[in-house]
Amino acid sequence: MFSSMTSSAVKGIAVAVGLPLALLSAPVFAGEGGNWKDGAEVYAKICAYCHDAGVGPVIKGRQLPPEYISLVVRQGLRAMPAFRSSFIDDKALQALGEYISKSPAPTVKP
Repeated sequence: MFSSMTSSAVKGIAVAVGLPLALLSAPVFAGEGGNWKDGAEVYAKICAYCHDAGVGPVIKGRQLPPEYISLVVRQGLRAMPAFRSSFIDDKALQALGEYISKSPAPTVKP
C-alpha cells in the first residue's frame, strides 16, 4: 500500500497519526502557575517535536513574521494542527513568534 504513495503523503499520514500521540505522551506543561517562561520554552516543549525532527519544515532562521507564526499556530496549516489559546496563551504565542522570527537557522550536522 505505502509503495504507491508519495513520501509526502506518507509523511502527512505519519504526522496526522503521530503528532497527537506525541503531544499526549510528551510532558507539555507551562511553567509554574500555568505560565510559559518564554518563547524558547514553548518551542522546546511543543514545536521542536516536529520542526526539529524533520517532520515539519525548518522554521528557525527564516525570519518569518511573528504575526504569520501566530496565524499558523492558531489556524493550523496542512498537517500542522491548530493550537487553541487554552494550550498556548496569547502572551506565550507572541513570545514564541518573536523567538522563532529572531532565531538563527539550525546548524546542519554532517
